[in-house]
Amino acid sequence: MAISRILIANRGEIALRVHRAAHEMGIETVAVHSTADADAMHVRLADQAVCIGPPSATDSYLNMAAIISAAEISNADAVHPGYGFLSENAKFAEIVEAHGLKWIGPKPEHIRTMGDKVAAKKSAGELGLPLVPGSDGAVSDYDEARLIAADIGYPVIIKAASGGGGRGMKVCPSEDQLETLMKQAGSEAKSAFGDDTVYIEKYLGNPRHIEFQIFGDGEGNAIHLGERDCSLQRRHQKVLEEAPSPVISADERARMGKVCADAMAAMGYRGAGTIEFLWENGEFYFIEMNTRLQVEHPVTEAITGVDLVREQIRIADGKPLSVTQDELRFAGHSIECRINAENAFTFAPSPGLVTSYHAAGGMHVRVDSGLYAGYRIPPYYDSMIAKLIVYGRTREGCIMRLKRALEEMVVEGVQTSIPLHQELIRQDDFLNGDYTIKWLEEWLAERDA
Repeated sequence: MAISRILIANRGEIALRVHRAAHEMGIETVAVHSTADADAMHVRLADQAVCIGPPSATDSYLNMAAIISAAEISNADAVHPGYGFLSENAKFAEIVEAHGLKWIGPKPEHIRTMGDKVAAKKSAGELGLPLVPGSDGAVSDYDEARLIAADIGYPVIIKAASGGGGRGMKVCPSEDQLETLMKQAGSEAKSAFGDDTVYIEKYLGNPRHIEFQIFGDGEGNAIHLGERDCSLQRRHQKVLEEAPSPVISADERARMGKVCADAMAAMGYRGAGTIEFLWENGEFYFIEMNTRLQVEHPVTEAITGVDLVREQIRIADGKPLSVTQDELRFAGHSIECRINAENAFTFAPSPGLVTSYHAAGGMHVRVDSGLYAGYRIPPYYDSMIAKLIVYGRTREGCIMRLKRALEEMVVEGVQTSIPLHQELIRQDDFLNGDYTIKWLEEWLAERDA
């Protein structure tokens, strides 16, 4: 039976994004919300809304039982998890399917495999994806770690097998610090993720972060939708993304895209996924796979013309991919700025009442946001309040449009990161596309010196 009502197990701009795609397909939506989000835009627009708990995410957006109950009382027949929260929780995906609901996401076993970085690396290698030199799996013994590090050469990076966001990661410059940093990484990982498992990789000096968007139908067919450059990061958190990357050639895109699509086809992967690489000196190195929709998916939509959320819903409904690799065309350039409710340069959170709001507009300007004048941004969740996405026929034209759109965007009552983006896109290194994952933090340090 075709999907007719989707419960959106998320909040904010991504919940609104899923609602819009569903309504354009003639599908009803059910919003779930905490008490802090009762006045959120996605709650106002959904066909039904169910309160699932108090403000704490643990008691609401991470409360599996409450979400399943909401799906049952609202007669939803599918669940879309958005990104974050439970989107990469294999157990939740299994529970959703066990209750006879369609899970708008990958197969639970693929979520589980790719959610464990050690298992993901092993699987990626078996599927033919290029790996960063390092341990074959988890490393718990110091002597083993010492031999691995000596073999691949210092510096090395010690990483938590579970989780992300930079926690449980330590760069080790020499052998005399290896044992201490292994213990620190394991302790951080245990505290953050309940798992002290770590592994070791060669630390790349100054790479870019390049990721490929893929889609599979779960039946052995898969395509890639090109790459995104997500190198502008602070504390491992992305700030601005663009597609295509300024440094990847059409030949490289086709070659690595095919490697990614072939790997996902062999896996029998279903739905949207992103394969993330570090890129240095013309070489790609697999770092992880996200088994969900990405925050930065709109830049891919802009250069391909493919609605990725619509595609997710179609695949979950048992339909084939709506486009073949041969039919896909990459055209123009797109950039996304993540706009957060925080001080632009100290990054201190700034929740509160939005007294005035005006979204940038005009040709090829898109704003994904649930903001409105009179909305009170709650202090309990991620600080991202909007995404500004612009498109141009060329990268230069795209940047000029982005400058204009940032000038036009108004959010008053709280501090935002708009001034950061305005200053960032005027820098020569950005204009020349000459930046790496270290560039933003180094630029900020110099700016504040």
